[in-house]
Amino acid sequence: MNLIRNILFPFVPLYHFVTWVRNKLYDWGVKKSSSYAFPVICVGNLSVGGTGKTPMIEYLINLLKKDYRVATLSRGYKRVTDGFQLANKDSNVETIGDEPFQFYSKFKNDVMVAVDADRNNGIINLKSIENSPEVILLDDAFQHRKIKAGLNILLTTYTNPYFNDFTLPTGNLREPKSGAKRADVIIVTKCPDDLNTEKKLTIIKKIKPKKHQQVFFSSIKYSNNVFSETDFKKINELHKFTLVTGIANAKPLVKFLKDQHLDFEHLNFKDHYTFTQNDIDNLIDKALIITTEKDFMRLKQYESLKSKLYYLPIEVVIDKEASFNKAIKGYLKN
Repeated sequence: MNLIRNILFPFVPLYHFVTWVRNKLYDWGVKKSSSYAFPVICVGNLSVGGTGKTPMIEYLINLLKKDYRVATLSRGYKRVTDGFQLANKDSNVETIGDEPFQFYSKFKNDVMVAVDADRNNGIINLKSIENSPEVILLDDAFQHRKIKAGLNILLTTYTNPYFNDFTLPTGNLREPKSGAKRADVIIVTKCPDDLNTEKKLTIIKKIKPKKHQQVFFSSIKYSNNVFSETDFKKINELHKFTLVTGIANAKPLVKFLKDQHLDFEHLNFKDHYTFTQNDIDNLIDKALIITTEKDFMRLKQYESLKSKLYYLPIEVVIDKEASFNKAIKGYLKN
């Protein structure tokens, strides 16, 4: 894959130019963006996946659900349905996608979960519902310039920050790094726990935030337990198991489990992987399967795996959490 990407390097300037022109057309008003008279918060990134958007959306849900009627709006990647879909008791991974189904499974009594590739149409449909949402969280919509969100949160990882990257096809950026100027909040995600002030200041200097931008740092906190739909096990009591991942970057999870001195094999699939029947047949013989929460949403439908299938929850820990929460709630009040 790296060889192919290096071969395609001559196409980087072309991709860079095309995406730059597209953004300029929106900046100049040639292409129109819709604004709304209620809070719309966009969580996104410049790179292709793996920056922690899903746990960030969940963080915002937990922050806001007690005080506001909240809805999430996603594209619904790899779903088999079209158009606007509002999650309900009959929804599953196939109808709304894995990440929206995760939101619905965890927060169905607290938030509305919707999918629509056309985010404007999705917002219109959400606002037409009785007791419509007061706040809409847009999942992975930073490049969706047809909507001008009231607050843009840009995520970038500590190990592969956007300012050190190239645009596709050689790099991982969906658009030029100059697109970061549209963000109101920039969060450096998946930071090591021992990240000191000096290193943070070095990163901030490289980000070069504008006057309107705030920079925060976050890390991942793994649970001490793994969960099935009916049971849980303590991590430090786990014996040999199989780790199954279908996410953009499984390295932090693998490192965490190895740091616990656990004995496991790792079956690593691509992000949003659709498991085949052959994959399931191969997993049936495994004594214990540990997976991510997103992968659990896709695997739990198989009865043959239910008795041995567990997921490891994660949550976002934000440095200067009070300041971050104040920034979010301050936007909503204004």
